Amino acid sequence: MSDAVIRATSVSKHYLIRHERTNDTLRDTLADGARSLLRRFRHSGAHPSREEFWALRDVSFEIKRGEVVGVVGRNGAGKSTLLKILSRITEPTRGRIELRGRVASLLEVGTGFHPELTGRDNVFLNGAILGMNRSEIRRKFDEIVAFAEVERFLDTPVKRYSSGMYVRLAFAVAAHLEPEVLIVDEVLAVGDAAFQQKCLGKIKEISSSSGRTVLFVSHNLDSVLRLCSRVLWLQQGQLQADGTPQATIGLYTRTSRNTAEVVDLSGRKRPEGIVGRIRLASLSHHASQGAPWIFTFGQDIALTCTVRISRPPQQLSLAYALFTSSGFEIASTRTPVAALAQVPAGEHALALRIHGLRLAPGSYTLNLGLRSENGEEDFVAEAATFEVATDAQAAANFTDTIRAAVIPEFSVTLQSPTSSHA
Repeated sequence: MSDAVIRATSVSKHYLIRHERTNDTLRDTLADGARSLLRRFRHSGAHPSREEFWALRDVSFEIKRGEVVGVVGRNGAGKSTLLKILSRITEPTRGRIELRGRVASLLEVGTGFHPELTGRDNVFLNGAILGMNRSEIRRKFDEIVAFAEVERFLDTPVKRYSSGMYVRLAFAVAAHLEPEVLIVDEVLAVGDAAFQQKCLGKIKEISSSSGRTVLFVSHNLDSVLRLCSRVLWLQQGQLQADGTPQATIGLYTRTSRNTAEVVDLSGRKRPEGIVGRIRLASLSHHASQGAPWIFTFGQDIALTCTVRISRPPQQLSLAYALFTSSGFEIASTRTPVAALAQVPAGEHALALRIHGLRLAPGSYTLNLGLRSENGEEDFVAEAATFEVATDAQAAANFTDTIRAAVIPEFSVTLQSPTSSHA
């Protein structure tokens, strides 16, 4: 199509993953070398320590000029790989990418910045990398600095910037130097809430006023719903859906729901700095009927969280937060540390009960956190996803026109009109 600025045709990306064994002693090293030599003779050059991994498989789509397109999917779905191919950072193994116009990408904090240079120097450096000449950068310089809110630190080397300052300046450069295509990864999540809203407003302005194209990747589905006119859903490197935000995100969240009553949390990714002396091991619920992790409006939810303690004794507190499918937090709470008295080492079950679930029909995500009295903690994002359905009685109390996540109790009384006297 003539107005397509991005066209991907059967794009695939293949990696070879090496599984190298770590040897602690000289004896282990020599033995492993001998085994590798024997395998080489037996398998005629095969490499059993290598694993094939397809980050993308036959992904095809077109994006028109002026569209704001979101990309959603779980971690490891292939989103970042797709953006790196579109940004010309890496080449596809198979397939073809066609791009029209200049592309500006913001994939990591400080992309294109040199840590030893000042913020002022990096604006010119990054602008040149994006294909702008010096006069263009000078014309936009004041707007960039004002948007990034780094005037006081403009002549400070960016290696001394916080991650939030990095993002503010990097986004300001990419957004103000008028690329035909702007690619933004989850990096905006590093900024504070006010700056995130500022960036979302700038992205809307870019697409609506100047007709430029934006490709936006985020786990904050609420931002994707509000910002994008179209959403791509990737799963295990394949394009699962391409359509309106409401339809695609609804399909994504329903498919991502757990299918087993017991969810294993032991292998989930944790934030940096968590050492694992206390650990969230699993999460389960006690459903009397129906499919796993589907509840009804007004129902009590009884959960069992299994934890592992490596050093006794501990006083623990358990916390949870509930999010809508669009990433909006609707509830959070934490038990006092003293509520769970001295817990010895070993594996234990903690009971969590959510009373009177008053959530509108839809998909929800549960985050879990565990903390000890001496500051050790564990945290699992998206520990479980569940769906709230309606039964006949609940359906009579509200209609599909309700858009709020939480439905509060309320009553309405019809009163007779007061009579007026002349």
